[in-house]
Amino acid sequence: MKFTEAMLAIAAATAMSTAMPESAYASGKLKCEAGPESGWKSRDALEEKLKKDGWSVRKSKVDGGCYEVYGTTPQGDRVEAYFHPITFEKLLVTKRGGKVIFRKAEQ
Repeated sequence: MKFTEAMLAIAAATAMSTAMPESAYASGKLKCEAGPESGWKSRDALEEKLKKDGWSVRKSKVDGGCYEVYGTTPQGDRVEAYFHPITFEKLLVTKRGGKVIFRKAEQ
C-alpha cells in the first residue's frame, strides 16, 4: 500500500468513527429500541429505584440504547445489568466473568 493510500484509509476510518452515534459503540451484549433519548426516564431515576430495591450502584451509562448498570444486587452479587430506559424493565444481568444470572425471556 502506498503512503497516500494508507493516509486516505486512516482519514476515512477516523471520519467514520467520529460520525457514528454513541450507541454504535455498544458492547454488543444487548440493544434496546427505545426511541430518542428525549423520551427516556433519567439514569438518576433508575439508580434511585435500584437503591430502593436493595441494589448498590457503582456506575451507570448508556450502552446499545439501554441503561447499563455496574453494581451489587440485594443478594450480594457484583453484576453488570441492562435495563430498558423507558420502562426500567430488567433485561440482562451477568456476574463478573460473564455468567448470565438473568435474561428476560424473548416475546
